[in-house]
Amino acid sequence: MAIITISRELAALGDETAQELAKILHYRFIDKHSLEDRIKSYGVAGRKLEKYDERKPSFWASLSQDRDDYLHYLKTAMLTEAAEGNSIFIGRGANAVFRGIPGVLSIFLVAPADIRCERVKSYFHCDDRRARQIVDQSDRDRMGFHRYFFDIDWKEPSNYHLTLNTGILHPAAAAEIIKAHRDHVISVELEAQNTARLTELILGQQVVHHIVYEREIPIHFLEASVTGKTVTIYGVANSQSLVEAAVNAAREAAPAGSIRSEIQVVQEYSVVP
Repeated sequence: MAIITISRELAALGDETAQELAKILHYRFIDKHSLEDRIKSYGVAGRKLEKYDERKPSFWASLSQDRDDYLHYLKTAMLTEAAEGNSIFIGRGANAVFRGIPGVLSIFLVAPADIRCERVKSYFHCDDRRARQIVDQSDRDRMGFHRYFFDIDWKEPSNYHLTLNTGILHPAAAAEIIKAHRDHVISVELEAQNTARLTELILGQQVVHHIVYEREIPIHFLEASVTGKTVTIYGVANSQSLVEAAVNAAREAAPAGSIRSEIQVVQEYSVVP
C-alpha cells in the first residue's frame, strides 16, 4: 500500500494534478469532501470542520475542546481512508499526519504569484486587488493551520519529497513527474512496511478514542504510540486514579497489547471546555 500527499498553494492546480495522478496510477483520490463525509459519519458537526479547516484557529477556538476533537477525527479519517488502499490525499495537513511512514510520497505544488492571481480572477470573477487579497489570505490561513496543528512550516521544501511549479507545468505533466518518482522510490517492501505501520497508527487512534470519547476519562493531550505489540500512552491527568483508569481502558481497546503509561500527574490541571 502506498500514499501520496499533495500540498498546494491556492491556484497551483492541486486538485487538477491530483485527479490526473489518480487516473494514471489508479489510486483513490481523497479530497476535502471525502474527508468531511468520513468525519461527519463519526457524528462530528459540520461547524467544527468549517472552523478549523486549513486555517489557524482564533484565540478562543484554539482553547476549545473542539480543537482537539477536530484533530482527532481528522487523523482518524485519514488513517481509515489510507487503510482502504493506495491513496492520494490533498491538503488538510496529510503530509504531516503521514510524516515518517514508509511508502509515503509528499508533494508540494507552487506557482508564481502573478499566475495564481490571474487564475483566482478567473475562478472568482474579481479584480486584481481582490485576487491578491484572496491569495494572501489563503497563504496566511494555510501557514497558520500547519503551524498550529502540526508545528511545521507549510512552505519549507524539506518537508516534501518534490516541489513542482505548476506555473510552467500542466497538471498532466506534473502527474507524470510524480508517477516517475513514485515508481523509482516506492518498492514492494516499502508498501508492506506502510501497511504494517498504518495498522499500528490506527490501533493508537482506537486506543485514544476509547479512553477519551467512549470511556470519557479526562486525560489531557492524550496520545498513544504503538510499536509491535507495545502500546504506550502519553498525556496529563489530575490524579493517579485517572491514570489507572486510562491504562485499563487501553487494555480494553488493545487486549493483545502490552500497555505502558507515560501519563504525567499534575494536580488541579484543567483546560477551557
